[in-house]
Amino acid sequence: MCKALGTSKSGYYNWLRLGPSKRWLENEMISMAIHDIFKESFESYGAPRIKVELLKQGHRVSRPRVARIMRANKLFARRSRKFIFTTDSNHDYPIAPNILNHDFTVSRENQVWVSDITYIQTKQGWMYLTVIIDLFHRKVVGWSMSETLSTNDTIIPAWKMAVRSNTITKELIFHSDRGSQYASYSFTNILKSYGGTVKQSMSRKGNCWDNAVAESFFKSLKVEWVYKHNYHLRSEAELSIFQWIETWYNRRRIHSSLGYKTIEEFETEMFNQNVAA
Repeated sequence: MCKALGTSKSGYYNWLRLGPSKRWLENEMISMAIHDIFKESFESYGAPRIKVELLKQGHRVSRPRVARIMRANKLFARRSRKFIFTTDSNHDYPIAPNILNHDFTVSRENQVWVSDITYIQTKQGWMYLTVIIDLFHRKVVGWSMSETLSTNDTIIPAWKMAVRSNTITKELIFHSDRGSQYASYSFTNILKSYGGTVKQSMSRKGNCWDNAVAESFFKSLKVEWVYKHNYHLRSEAELSIFQWIETWYNRRRIHSSLGYKTIEEFETEMFNQNVAA
């Protein structure tokens, strides 16, 4: 048995005589904590994020050690198939210039919002998810789900949600792709009603990297959550997406772009820095 397990006979008998080592006991305690964190993350966290959560709990542990324990326990972050990109740019509406120009660095809230639309499949048919993300803290400030891709069902309700909880007093860049929903007069007139405070920006044609933050959000949503579910009803999908965005992504999920902090932790840190200044 010792030969099969790659250990020495003396080591085995020492273990019987002295009991489990301190290292073994530590690994068992860390292993239980890893199981809990992995489950709470809906099996989406890999070793880097789990290490951060362990440090918050007071465990002094390295990322390679976390990775080894996860492998030993067969805990692997779920990744799945690719997802569908959707942009209907075959229209005659005017196209806004690319003001954002792939610069995702911002210094305050409500400086740059990015938006995009994606498909969610159900047995009843497609649902369309529209999101607006603030680049400062990566928070989804507005979103909507609809059965159609019309402007009135997608970006307009998402915009109304965003401005209900955010007051636009300084210049805001609103960036999206060239989709007809964003270029339509019914939406662009809303942006113009802010008297030049809101400046519209659109990605270059066929260049998804210009809206990389929104695309990254959809990838996380799809591979961490949507692809694990088999939605029968549209209402079921809407409730599920609400749960992921409002109770997980906006509140508890660790974001690498925020220095492995949650959005709430990042907001608190920025508030304290402003008070101290």
